[in-house]
Amino acid sequence: MSSSVKGISGVGAGGVGSAGVGGGVNLPGLRSHNAALVLDLLRTAGADGISRLELAERIGLTPQAVSKITARLRAEGLAAEAGRRASTGGKPRTVLRLVPEAGHAVGVHLDRDALRAVLVDLTGAVVAERAAPLGLGAGRAAVVEGVTSEVTALLGERPGGALLGVGVGLPGPLDHARGVLHRVTGFPEFDGFPLREALERGLGAPVVVDKDTNAAALGLAVGGAGTVGGVGESFAYLHFGAGLGGGLVLGGLVHRGARTGAGEFGHQVIQLDGPVCECGNRGCVEALCLAAVARGDFEEAARVLGTGAANLVALLDIDVVLLGGRTVAARPECFVRGAAAVLEERGRRVGEEAVPVRVAPGGGREVAEGAAQLTLGSVFGRAVL
Repeated sequence: MSSSVKGISGVGAGGVGSAGVGGGVNLPGLRSHNAALVLDLLRTAGADGISRLELAERIGLTPQAVSKITARLRAEGLAAEAGRRASTGGKPRTVLRLVPEAGHAVGVHLDRDALRAVLVDLTGAVVAERAAPLGLGAGRAAVVEGVTSEVTALLGERPGGALLGVGVGLPGPLDHARGVLHRVTGFPEFDGFPLREALERGLGAPVVVDKDTNAAALGLAVGGAGTVGGVGESFAYLHFGAGLGGGLVLGGLVHRGARTGAGEFGHQVIQLDGPVCECGNRGCVEALCLAAVARGDFEEAARVLGTGAANLVALLDIDVVLLGGRTVAARPECFVRGAAAVLEERGRRVGEEAVPVRVAPGGGREVAEGAAQLTLGSVFGRAVL
């Protein structure tokens, strides 16, 4: 393993700082919750930056406290001056900006039959990407070795800056908090496999593991993709690739459930005497959608998908339905049109517009980019658990 793989110690939420990373880079500024809030405001301010006084007003701290925090962040290379701004009185205010290249995170999408990994800077912007024909079907040892190899190669393209950690999104069910897989549909050998622990040993860096759809939903929430006209913090992300799953964002937070098992969208039964699903039940949305795709009836697959989405809308009163995954990407208009038609028919309340359906932004990288946010979230004070 290359010695360039280093992590930042002291990062709090989401389990990112739970692993003891030998030789890791220590950034004291990240240990403070208030510092994380300052960093997040610097991130959202963009290249134009934000003044210390504005930071103090937004966070509710004294200007002196903010000055101490920003001095630490500047010393660590996380913040820099971005010029001066005219003041309503007194001398011009110095504005600060985030230094995106000061830190990086890796996001990995480990699918049933393929892998995609991205390297992102502190803003979440992708600076490098890799793909490999490696999936869960390769088995435990090959998966760990393959992910380690691809991440190591990706880090070779890192232009300086500390490595915050690695986020991995893959099909569930799994225990997000412990990083342990459960009985992944179609791959029983992974039941009980401590993937996070195995990858941390191989990479020598902190690792966070989550369901692929939860990772994507987190990334979309951070990017504001779930809003309608700037309003709305509850949405469903439905991912149709080699299988079918869902991620839920309720009240602006990813909803994982008491046992991190929420969002198993593909395994809701909608036809009691339907075809047998790999999960063992009959008539699951996933089984019906895959059967329709196998016979080339994508319109039917879209209607089935829409039926499941309408159930979610009726149950959870969400604002938007976002569609992603390679099967959707192959025929986006078909799936949006078909799912929207079902929601129009079934999901509309009296006197209200139907819940909109649209393709999730990300160009097929939404899971990998969201997996990187599993690590970045703690840096900016966002809860990912």
